[in-house]
Amino acid sequence: MTGFDMHWLALREPVDRRSRDPVLQDLVTQFLDEAAAPAIVDIGCGTGSTYRALQPQLCKTATWTLFDHDDRLLTEARRRHPQAGITFVRGDLNDISSLPLNGATLVTASALFDLCSPAFTDRFVDELRQKGMGLYAALNYDGDMHWSLGHPLDRSVRDAFNAHQLGDKGFGPSAGPQAWRHLGRRLEEHGYDVMVAASPWRMGEGDAELQHLFLDGIFEALAGGPLLSMDDLREWYAFRLGAVSAPESSCVVGHRDVVALL
Repeated sequence: MTGFDMHWLALREPVDRRSRDPVLQDLVTQFLDEAAAPAIVDIGCGTGSTYRALQPQLCKTATWTLFDHDDRLLTEARRRHPQAGITFVRGDLNDISSLPLNGATLVTASALFDLCSPAFTDRFVDELRQKGMGLYAALNYDGDMHWSLGHPLDRSVRDAFNAHQLGDKGFGPSAGPQAWRHLGRRLEEHGYDVMVAASPWRMGEGDAELQHLFLDGIFEALAGGPLLSMDDLREWYAFRLGAVSAPESSCVVGHRDVVALL
């Protein structure tokens, strides 16, 4: 699995935080506050954004394990959070049996499962149920993408990008925009009470730099691909870059939050 750019993660964090469904987040904090000794394992932690989103909401002291494969991101997480009660673990998420899950109350993950294959998700849910712990999986991309200022190629670009998201991101061929559905079904089959809520990104003029990087990522993903000509892609990309600074221009990117409790 390849790493993520730290600047991208920093820019998206405020949008992620305001996009999380507040009802499901409150449900998670209540669940943790009712636990005798809440212990949380955040997989694919990056620089600790899920910790920063969730920890301030908790009334009870919790212990955290932040897990990632990228040592650069873990180093930044350690720098930002040197306080007691946090353990940092570097490892391969594909090796599910080696994840530090023993004794955990809840596993958290943000913007992860849309990168994962259905086979990985199945194995992960098996492990989760065997250990009897809950899951808070936020911000899974759901395939929706639209702009307030339309362009004739918007749908074609969205469809091509969604097809690209099905490629291997380090866990086998990804479930992509259908990941949240697959995850929810598997959890329900294992006896979990599953709750799902929309958590769309809404990017406006104040998120101009993030929008530029988002558009760069789409262009790079689709350049040279089979579904759009380079002329069409360049035309769409130039229009979208120009529209970022237009008054009242906005972009919505769909995500789903999933909470599963026993």
